Amino acid sequence: MTLGCSFTRRTRSHADQTKSCRRGDFDPAELALLGRVFEQLKFADQSADAQGTLASRIIANYMAGVVDEADLITLSRLPLGR
Repeated sequence: MTLGCSFTRRTRSHADQTKSCRRGDFDPAELALLGRVFEQLKFADQSADAQGTLASRIIANYMAGVVDEADLITLSRLPLGR
């Protein structure tokens, strides 16, 4: 399994990667993935609060190690902790 937040990059030390992940520093490919997942899951008439909750859920799942796009979509449809 590949972990999220650039853990597969070898250019940074593990400690730097962990700090970066906690801060939410994502590289362009990660941002593109998160954006695609968000665009697939959001509704046109969804409130800003609901969209913020959805975005938080997607990021939390990604930071928990779900990096496959299809898995991220499936799991992010569910409330956190389910």
